[in-house]
Amino acid sequence: MILAGLFAGALGIGLIVGDWLYFLRLTPDAARYGCTVARAQDRFTRCSLASLRGKFSADGVLSLPHGVACLYPDPAQIAIRPQYHLFSMRFRTAWPVKGLLYLSPDGETLDVLCVKRTPWSSALVTLIWFALVSIGSLAFLATYAVQGGFASMTGVLMATGIAGIGLLVMAFGLVTVVLSYRLENGRLTQVYEELRDALEG
Repeated sequence: MILAGLFAGALGIGLIVGDWLYFLRLTPDAARYGCTVARAQDRFTRCSLASLRGKFSADGVLSLPHGVACLYPDPAQIAIRPQYHLFSMRFRTAWPVKGLLYLSPDGETLDVLCVKRTPWSSALVTLIWFALVSIGSLAFLATYAVQGGFASMTGVLMATGIAGIGLLVMAFGLVTVVLSYRLENGRLTQVYEELRDALEG
C-alpha cells in the first residue's frame, strides 16, 4: 500500500509538472492550452495586421522587458506571457496567467480579444481543495447532528467552533487565490502594455 501511495504521489506530481511545462510553451497548440479565467476587449488604433509583422523576428518572437510575445500569422494571434527565470527572486504563485490575443483587422486598426488562461492543474487542484473543505465541514456537521451532538449547549458551541474553523479555512483559501490572481494578472497586464507600446510606438 505504501508503494502504491508513493507511486500515485509521484504520478500526480509528474502530471502537474508536465501540465505546467506545456502551459509555459509558446507553440500554437500550447498557446490555446489552459483553463480560461478572463476575457478582455481592446483595440490597437495605430497598428495594422501588415505593420505588426515587421515588429517580430523572423521566427515570430518579440522579447519584451518583462515577458515574451509570439506571433501566429494564420490565424492572426499573439501569445503573451511573463518571463519566468529559473533562479528569479520574484515571488511566484501556483496560478500563473498567460494570454492569447485574437486579432481582427478593422481598416487600419485591430480589434483585440485577450483570453487569459491558467494551468489546468492549478484550477483543478484549487477546485478539489475547496470541495474537500466545504464537503468535509458539512459532512462533519451532519454526522455530528445525527449522533446527537446538538443536544447540549456544549455540543452546540463545539459544532459552532468547528464550523467557524472551516469557514476561516475557506476564507483564507479564497483570499490566497484572489490575491495570487491579482498579482499574476498584474504581471500579464504589464507585458500586454509593453507589447502595445512596441506595436503602436
